[in-house]
Amino acid sequence: MNDQTPARGLTRRHILMGLGLLATTAMAGCTGAGSRARILEGRVGSGTGSVDPSYLSMYGPIEDGGYLIPGIDFKLVDPMFFRQEVANMTGEAPGTMVIDTANRFAYFTQPDGRAMRYGVGIGRDGFSWSGRAVVRYKRKWPTWTPPSEMIARQPELEVYRTGMEPGLKNPLGARALYLFQNGEDTLYRLHGTPEYWTIGKAVSSGCVRFMNHDIIDLYNRVPDGTPVVVIQSGMV
Repeated sequence: MNDQTPARGLTRRHILMGLGLLATTAMAGCTGAGSRARILEGRVGSGTGSVDPSYLSMYGPIEDGGYLIPGIDFKLVDPMFFRQEVANMTGEAPGTMVIDTANRFAYFTQPDGRAMRYGVGIGRDGFSWSGRAVVRYKRKWPTWTPPSEMIARQPELEVYRTGMEPGLKNPLGARALYLFQNGEDTLYRLHGTPEYWTIGKAVSSGCVRFMNHDIIDLYNRVPDGTPVVVIQSGMV
């Protein structure tokens, strides 16, 4: 795993450096707005210490779709990766997803020069990609189906060839946004993960993973057809 310390911002120059790159081999699988998740009373997670009360509410245990998502342990996630509204430094128009893989952040740009920023986990070296895509569709509590290439590398996944049922252990977590490029499925997803402590690290097989709490928030903001820009260039 390649755990790097994020830089503070995302510049127009770095966005432009990434735009000419297209998605690489699509071998990746990922280890309504309707009713919103209901925050539950009770234990939020250990290590709360001096954590901002707003985060205690934001990342506490929630009930969603019949599943109880546990609150995060704040000792296991760097606070810089908590969801927050920031200045839009991406250079992209409102309504665009920008994935800054080098710094482990995802931005959903908003009007008035603002953006919602999320901490993310990204693909391991050799499974990363960059370019432009669109969110073709979204799913709540999705089924995970590893591609044949992944099963060949990890034979123990054969039992999931026809799909792993939704649930708290499913690698796609509570939500998944499916990315298409030039009308073709890239096999890459923006999705939740039960392994929230991997946020900020390079651990997946190419997909971009969010804490389940954050992917639920993003799902409620991002409509089908949303443009997505993924860049690999590092910050200076």
